[in-house]
Amino acid sequence: MRVIMMFLWMIGCVVGVWGADESFKAAVSGYFSSRFSNSEPGGAVLIAKSGRVIFEEGYGLADLATREKITPDTLFNTGSISKTFVATGILVLQQQGRLSIEDRLAKYFPDFKKPQLAQAIKIVHFLSHTSGIVDSRKVDQNPVFFLTADDRENFAPLKQNDGSLFNPGEKFDYSNPAYNGLALIIEAVSGMKWQNFIRKHVFEPAGMQRSTITDGEHPRSGVSHGYVRDGDVFVESDYGEVPTFCAAGNGGVWSSVRELMMYEGALRAGKVIDKVLFTRSRTVYKPENWQMADAPQLGYGWFVHADAEPAFVGHTGSQGGFISDYVYFPEWDVFYVVLCNTPKPIREYRQKVCELILQYKL
Repeated sequence: MRVIMMFLWMIGCVVGVWGADESFKAAVSGYFSSRFSNSEPGGAVLIAKSGRVIFEEGYGLADLATREKITPDTLFNTGSISKTFVATGILVLQQQGRLSIEDRLAKYFPDFKKPQLAQAIKIVHFLSHTSGIVDSRKVDQNPVFFLTADDRENFAPLKQNDGSLFNPGEKFDYSNPAYNGLALIIEAVSGMKWQNFIRKHVFEPAGMQRSTITDGEHPRSGVSHGYVRDGDVFVESDYGEVPTFCAAGNGGVWSSVRELMMYEGALRAGKVIDKVLFTRSRTVYKPENWQMADAPQLGYGWFVHADAEPAFVGHTGSQGGFISDYVYFPEWDVFYVVLCNTPKPIREYRQKVCELILQYKL
């Protein structure tokens, strides 16, 4: 009898957990179904608990011309989530002993107009957006050039700077071209295109077989297109329409919600960089000479919101018609990602997901 009672108790626990998951799934589905239209550009959502997918779904159209539907396997431009891949590539090279994040830029870029600028800035300053480097690209004055400008062409104007916004480490100033520079460092040290380096050392260990990185003109098939609304119609807004879109180091990774979950799982399992270095990458980096009143919120490529309720780490992305949110909640061991191919209120979505996690005790 005791064995039977124990068995029934175990069955009840499993059914209880399953029931909670199903109720949560239904609530999330209802919410996102009301936020996307099946006949317009939309998005894909995935939520996982302890490495197990609880919810995944696609909404809307990946391509308005072909009417292809969005699924959890649809590839989106991830925008600045791409920066986490570049940062991880730098850390792979550090783990291999081929560079140090304390290295000065001058080691890799000896052709700065003002050598003292390159001598003052370290790789870690680029990783944490604390370099003070001026974004001197004249995008508005030369949009045609920047429609196809690659990483090298986007970084080149910075080497002509006469000064900086502040001394490296003193403040935070988000820099897209800094990550173009980091991509070039990966190429210089590895001796291969940085896209290929990330594919070999990040995508492959994670099992990301379909994800890709812009390298020249991106394919128009096999990926979703980004759109923005212009009155009553949607207008394509991605490669070929948006200047700096093909500067891949700051926003060139294309992936799906399923493969981004693989990425997160591989990072947490130590398959890409060891767990000590991974933990360090998601720990707030505070330079000794920090001068801002607000505390820093960046590790190495990751935003770390330790004081938020709930605490979380991750990165958003926005480029052309694409917008995305990649979040891990340590307290709950929950991973959440949404990828959209038209602008959507991703912070509102994140807040609602948090409310539902608490409501259904995920």
